[in-house]
Amino acid sequence: MAHYDYDLFVIGAGSGGVRAARMSASFGARVAIAEERYLGGTCVNVGCVPKKLFVYGAHFAEDFEDAAGYGWQGNGAQFDWPTLRDNKTREIERLNGIYRGLLTNAGVEILEARAVLEDAHTIRVAGSTVTARDILVATGSWPSVPDFPGRDATITSNEAFYLPEFPDRVLILGGGYIAVEFAGIFAGLGADVTLAYRGELFLRGFDEGIRRFVLDEMTTKGVTVATSKRIESIEHADGTKRCRFDDGTSLDVDLVLVATGRRPASTGLGLEAAGVALAENGAVVVDDAYRTNVPNIYAIGDVIDRMQLTPVAIAEGMCIAHNLFRGEERRINYANVPTAIFCQPNIGTVGPTEEEARQRYANLVVYESAFKPMKHTLSGRPERTLMKLLVNADDDRVVAAHMCGPEAGEIIQGLSVAITAGATKADFDATIGIHPTAAEEFVTMRDVTR
Repeated sequence: MAHYDYDLFVIGAGSGGVRAARMSASFGARVAIAEERYLGGTCVNVGCVPKKLFVYGAHFAEDFEDAAGYGWQGNGAQFDWPTLRDNKTREIERLNGIYRGLLTNAGVEILEARAVLEDAHTIRVAGSTVTARDILVATGSWPSVPDFPGRDATITSNEAFYLPEFPDRVLILGGGYIAVEFAGIFAGLGADVTLAYRGELFLRGFDEGIRRFVLDEMTTKGVTVATSKRIESIEHADGTKRCRFDDGTSLDVDLVLVATGRRPASTGLGLEAAGVALAENGAVVVDDAYRTNVPNIYAIGDVIDRMQLTPVAIAEGMCIAHNLFRGEERRINYANVPTAIFCQPNIGTVGPTEEEARQRYANLVVYESAFKPMKHTLSGRPERTLMKLLVNADDDRVVAAHMCGPEAGEIIQGLSVAITAGATKADFDATIGIHPTAAEEFVTMRDVTR
C-alpha cells in the first residue's frame, strides 16, 4: 500500500473545508488544510457574517424614527462609518481565531499558503511538495465582474466591507441577493442608492410574488430601482464616476458596486494537471458523493456551484468526513433547503416557488396574507409583511413557505423542520399560534387565496 503524508488534504479553509477537515481529524485521519487568504472563507470574512452585521447597523435609522411613535423623544443621532467598519473587522478577527482553534484542537495541520495540485496525489504548497491519499477542493467562489470600459473604477462586495470613506451616492449593478442586500445596507446607512439590473425583475429564481413585494418595499424605503438597464461605461474624474447606460442615460455617483454574480474559484489550482473535469463556468464536476472524475479527489461548496450556501457546504463537508473515515454513504437532500435574504425587510423561503410548484403539483392551492406588522401600527411606517404557504391538495402536504418581513429567516427556519418532516395543512391548522406574533399567521391561514 502506498504511503502518503496525509490521509486527507483540504484546499480551502472556508466553512465546508474546515468542517470536513476537523471532523475527519476527529475520526483519526491525518489531515492538513491549506488557505491562502483567510480562515473562515467568504462567509466569515466578506460574506454572511459582516453582511448581517451591516444589515443590523443599517436598520437603526428606521428604529430611531419608529421610536417617536412610542413616546421616545430625541434627535441628532449621527452615523459614524469607521466605527461600524472597524468593530466589524474586530469581530471577524475574533472569528478567524476561533476557526484556527477549532482546526488546531482537532489536530489539523494548517498551511497558510496557496496549494496547487501536481497530480492526483501530490500537492505543492509553501515551497514544498506533499502527498495525500484523498484531496478535497473547497475553494469557494469569487465575485465576477463583466468587462466594460471603466470597470477598474468599481468595487465588489469584497471591498465594500472595508471602504475608507462612506459614499453619498451609490450605484449597484446586479439583481441577485447580494445586490439587493447591499442596496438596503447603503440606503439604511444614509446613501442615495440606485440599483440597476439588466433584467425585468431582480432576484431571479425566487418566488415571483415575493420578488414584486420586495421591489415595492425597497422603492418605499427610497431605493431607486432601474430594471432593463445595462451599464456601458464608467468615466472617472475627481472622485465622481459618471456611469453611462445602454438606454442613453447617465448617472453620477461616488461608488459603483458590481454584484453581477460569483464564479467558482477553480483556476490556478492545478486541477487540469490532476485530470479533474470542470464545467464551462469553472465549476468542479462531482457526483452525488462529491467525487470528481478522479477517484480520490473530491469537491464541495461554492466551487461545485450546486447551492452557494454556507450551511450546505458544511453539510457536504460532514458527508466527506463520514464517508471517507467512517465507512458511511451519506448524501444530502437538496429538495427543501431553507434560505434567507437579508434585504430590508428580510426574505425567508423553503421549498419551491409558486411557479415551480404549479409545474409539479396539478392541484396546488395557495394561502397568502399581507399585513402591516403590529410594531408599525404606532410607528406609522408603511412597511408591510407578506406570507404564503403552498399546499398540494392531493395529500394536504405543505410543500413550501415564503415570507418577506422582519425576522423572516428566523421564522422560516422553524417552518422548514415541519415541511421537511412532511407536515400537512391540517397539522399547521391544529398548531396553536403564539399571540401576538407575526409568525402565528402561518398557522391561522384558513382561506385559500388561489
